[in-house]
Amino acid sequence: MISSHEKVGALLIEALPYIQQFAGKTVVVKYGGNALAGASDADAAGTFAQDIALMHAVGIKPVVVHGGGPQISALMERLGKKPEFRDGLRVTDAETIEIASMVLLGTVNPQIVSAINVHGSSAVGVSGQDAGLLRVTQRDPELGFVGDISSVDPSVLKSVLSDNAVPVVATIGSDANGQAYNVNADTAASAIAVALGAEKLIYLTDIEGLRADKDDASSLIRRTTDTEIQGLLKSGSIDGGMIPKMESCVSAIASGVNRCHILDGRIPHVLLIELFTVAGVGTMITSQLEEGKK
Repeated sequence: MISSHEKVGALLIEALPYIQQFAGKTVVVKYGGNALAGASDADAAGTFAQDIALMHAVGIKPVVVHGGGPQISALMERLGKKPEFRDGLRVTDAETIEIASMVLLGTVNPQIVSAINVHGSSAVGVSGQDAGLLRVTQRDPELGFVGDISSVDPSVLKSVLSDNAVPVVATIGSDANGQAYNVNADTAASAIAVALGAEKLIYLTDIEGLRADKDDASSLIRRTTDTEIQGLLKSGSIDGGMIPKMESCVSAIASGVNRCHILDGRIPHVLLIELFTVAGVGTMITSQLEEGKK
């Protein structure tokens, strides 16, 4: 019988080639508000922060891009406003953009930064408005202050990375006149991954991965390609908040990001399981199926 010590040793050795493979590479992790809300905030943020700190400690360059949808909706409802969504995007009037900024910049971003710092890695909070990181134009007047990214200037992120720190990005962007816009965090993560030439783009959310049948948990898709994702989008098999995630994956892969992953952020240490074990977890999307690679 294999002892517990031998199992631990085998697990560490299993991680070695992946640590070597990804050392020095940039990995963009979109930490969804749904993942953060999936457990108590302290537990969810603390476990996530441990994963980011370990990745950073072994030479990976993590960049965290976070949402805060449930938290924004909760504050809106407390203030008597009813959240409204169209194709997974929040309708954002002038009051809502103020609420979103308060939640993302004042609560969620500092919480994640502090949690990472507690575990020994230096994290720095960054807004999409900082140094022109996310320049946007208005998507649709009916959506209000919802921005489409027109350009990404990753200079501020590269500066943080060069200081051996972890950037934590809140996705409030601005237009040419300095007006703040809510930017879909899935879309922002994709654009940032492309701008940084990231090795991987990872989405943490509140389901186990992409399903062939959105209502059937047993239909989890473990490996797929950007072409197959496009087919699922056209067929209507993907809906709601999964639409911008999948569109963002397709866009990122088309622009040179090697792999995208959809993971269940409620699973403790899911990032480490996906990155450093043979089995992996969730859904992996590539430009073409490559058997035997992660």
